[in-house]
Amino acid sequence: MPVPDPNLYPDFNVIRLSHTCLNVADLTASRKFYTEILGLQVTDETDTHIYLRAMEERGHHCIILQKSDRPGTVEVMGFKTYDEGDLDRAEAFFRSKGRPTEWVQRPYQGRTLLTSDNIGIPLEFHHKMDRLDPIHQQYALYRGVKPLRIDHFNCFSPEVDASVAFYNDMGFRVTEYTEDADSKKLWAAWMHRKGGVHDMAFTNGTGPRMHHVAFWVPTPLNIIDLLDLMSTTGYVSNIERGPGRHGISNAFFLYILDPDGHRIEIYCSDYQTLDPDHEPIHWDLKDPQRQTLWGAAAPQSWFEHGTEFVGTKPVEAMLKATPIIAP
Repeated sequence: MPVPDPNLYPDFNVIRLSHTCLNVADLTASRKFYTEILGLQVTDETDTHIYLRAMEERGHHCIILQKSDRPGTVEVMGFKTYDEGDLDRAEAFFRSKGRPTEWVQRPYQGRTLLTSDNIGIPLEFHHKMDRLDPIHQQYALYRGVKPLRIDHFNCFSPEVDASVAFYNDMGFRVTEYTEDADSKKLWAAWMHRKGGVHDMAFTNGTGPRMHHVAFWVPTPLNIIDLLDLMSTTGYVSNIERGPGRHGISNAFFLYILDPDGHRIEIYCSDYQTLDPDHEPIHWDLKDPQRQTLWGAAAPQSWFEHGTEFVGTKPVEAMLKATPIIAP
């Protein structure tokens, strides 16, 4: 199935990804990991929730840690719209697709629409979020990998072609994709709104499940510093893959796992995709440099482990093709 032509005038306007809520078992352990190791800043905390932002972000939060009896699951993925009217247009769009819609109250956010995509990923859309003073020049606060901003989500989809078609209708544009040469079906695709390589990506696999949430960092050297920190503070086993450079996106990367098994990518040095006639890059599934331009090949866990979304039961992938996996 070919990549769809970009929809440059969607029914409503998403600016970018905004935040996600991760369910965790132990707020104290998670707080330590996300602040002392990863380096996010706490903006508020209660007995049940911790709100965090990265160093360049002015919005109140990009990560919510929620104490739960279902740790290792994802509550929701959030996106920011261009204006308030887009929220009403989004409601009409999702209703036209047969998806449930509900207006919900969220701390530190304005009017928020809760819905889900075609495979059941819970999504919420807001325009307003409490704005905080800038901290990007408060260098004494920088810790861990020095995360600057949340960058993207990647999710397992049981049918990547269908996921791409749905998000294309929302105005997400494909930047790169992997195609199975035999079936001509998509094995993975990277889609953006903010002008980078992706805000949302889909990988073939049992889903829906979150594959990872990614943070942009200043330089590859920050990633090396994080590896040194994790290896000497009891977190060496939380290092899953990398460092290396992706063929797709050209990004320098590292994948780590938080205490509840949520995968986090540390990410820098991808490229700009603002032009409306930007042409997507095609990769063959068997090309070893698509996933790793250089560095060790991805381990089996990278293709199989993901965290489930609350209220959604994953199903097996329709496409059975497999990429190159590390021995």
